[in-house]
Amino acid sequence: MPGPLDGVRVVELGVWVAGPAAGGILADWGADVVKIEPPGVGDPGRLFGAMLGGDLPFNPPFELDNRGKRSIVIDLATDDGRAVALELVDGADVFLTNVRLGGLERIGFDGASLTARNPRLVYCALTGFGLVGPDRDRAAYDIGAFWARSGLAHLLTQPGGTPPFQRGGMGDHGAGMAAAAGICAALVSRATTGTGQVVSTSLLRHGAYTIGFDINTVLRLGVGIGVATRRQMGNPAINSYQDRDGRWFWLIGLEGDRHWPGLARAAGHPEWIDDERFATALDRRRNCGELIDLLDAVFATETREEWGRRLDAHDVWWAPVQTPDEVIVDPQFVAGGGIVDVPDGDGTAAMVATPVDFGGTPWAPTAMSPDLGQHTDEILSELGRDDATIAALRASGAVA
Repeated sequence: MPGPLDGVRVVELGVWVAGPAAGGILADWGADVVKIEPPGVGDPGRLFGAMLGGDLPFNPPFELDNRGKRSIVIDLATDDGRAVALELVDGADVFLTNVRLGGLERIGFDGASLTARNPRLVYCALTGFGLVGPDRDRAAYDIGAFWARSGLAHLLTQPGGTPPFQRGGMGDHGAGMAAAAGICAALVSRATTGTGQVVSTSLLRHGAYTIGFDINTVLRLGVGIGVATRRQMGNPAINSYQDRDGRWFWLIGLEGDRHWPGLARAAGHPEWIDDERFATALDRRRNCGELIDLLDAVFATETREEWGRRLDAHDVWWAPVQTPDEVIVDPQFVAGGGIVDVPDGDGTAAMVATPVDFGGTPWAPTAMSPDLGQHTDEILSELGRDDATIAALRASGAVA
């Protein structure tokens, strides 16, 4: 199962998460992704295993974003190393990077330079803040550009509370998917025009788009949508509640009038339907705190599973707030392809799937993430280097 990008050649110069995530998606979809890594530790994302604590046998964050790739170690500070990397670019369809723009320009790996060498090249730059502007070269991880500066963390901060921490790679993975989409669109354009182009996305833009409801409201109306606590939800049918064991679930009755009668019946209080405090959407908004208190008391009497059965019986939409341990055994998540088996020696390793499938050109992961420099000799041989030349490049430190 080669996937829809079978035959597409990608050169990735990526570090940590965002760039490698985009490359990992392309590799899942069948592209041949050659990952250029520096001497020493290579992609610093290889340090995630140690950062998780202890002497761990695996590096799950790195494995997710780098499975199916081939690794070559090249010292781009050397003339011979740059020559090898440029030869790879000359034969590539895509160059993908999230290295800071100034550093790329200093070694001649900026978009203008590489697309001049290879006019068919799709050059993708995934940055913190964009290709232009006063902060184009400012350092960024997703917690800075996507989470904090975009406004997202502010909108998730409860009044009087502190900004919440994001989970690892949240912004990086979404931006990586956007980059993969942009690359594919540029490849479609190239099929018509014969010419590649520079494609870009940024963590800041991705963060702003994620909360586009809020930012577009400010742009159009000049005022933002308020940040509410759960006791201030004007529509209590779209709110979180706890069962008797303290497990959370979410009601998702966005259409309050549609779901209110069923919710009242599921809660065992059909008399609430016509109660003057709650009879209309406006009544429920005015008295939301009182109604939420009543629902809290009711929901605390039974298990989440029992409430699920009652809510389903009355066509009230809901979802459990699940832990990662619960997600990986969720029958729907498993049946829907959320976990893939990645070839790993004589067996397989279960890993999270990237979130797009193709009916006509199904993909499947081909290999675990590569060891540092695992494919250096193989890739150099494909470029026509013989054993003696490869040995000389190694001896000079240009490759490893």
